[in-house]
Amino acid sequence: MGVVDYFAKKIQKHADLRYGREIISEFVDKVPVKGTEIKVLDLGAGPGIDLSNAGKRLKKKYKNVTLYGVETYAPNCDKLRKKGIEVIDIDVERSVLPFADGELDIVMANQIIEHTKEIFWIFSEISRVLKPNGRLIIGIPNLASFHNRVMLFLGMQPPCIDVVGPHVRGFTYPGFKSFAELDGFFEILEYKASNFYPFPPQISKLLCKWFPKSGVALFFYLRRTCKEGRYIEVLDNRFFETPYFKG
Repeated sequence: MGVVDYFAKKIQKHADLRYGREIISEFVDKVPVKGTEIKVLDLGAGPGIDLSNAGKRLKKKYKNVTLYGVETYAPNCDKLRKKGIEVIDIDVERSVLPFADGELDIVMANQIIEHTKEIFWIFSEISRVLKPNGRLIIGIPNLASFHNRVMLFLGMQPPCIDVVGPHVRGFTYPGFKSFAELDGFFEILEYKASNFYPFPPQISKLLCKWFPKSGVALFFYLRRTCKEGRYIEVLDNRFFETPYFKG
């Protein structure tokens, strides 16, 4: 069995662990309780697993919990509606989120932004709709994971950013941190990792605890600071050869 086939087999066997469902729920539990109402948005909600889990946990603390999901895949949209989640069918890379400034308490985006080019616009809209001190929960594949490092060492394309695949960006812990905290719109409060190929789940948990920056997927718990303005402003003083969408 070749190296690629070996890792592919291991990835498939424990693929669900890369979504870090337990970590997402843990971060949701850490959101400070304020008032009796809370609004939660999931960008790329899929069938609503993370949103449903969040809703169940938040209903223990809040009288009114409103869940929104940005999703364009019709079968998933149907599943979200059946779960009582309000569906927002828009292009998250080009559209204005249909919320007032500072309307939302939590925004989640699990395994989504690696699929997108316009991350400056996406983070700008998040910075606009989140309340000051609101929480952002992000999950991303880790380009610096152990198995990706092995593939690079062997001169192979890292699986998390395969050329013939859905991902258009690769993130490491320091790379995401420098992006997310740029100019002070967000602050990372905590981060964790999930899964550690090619090891089984129990060993993976230990390795992720000891070497989180080498885990398969990284998860970040961020706070929207009280800085006024929108994240898109970071492009005003920086020139990139790529003409990023600014609205």
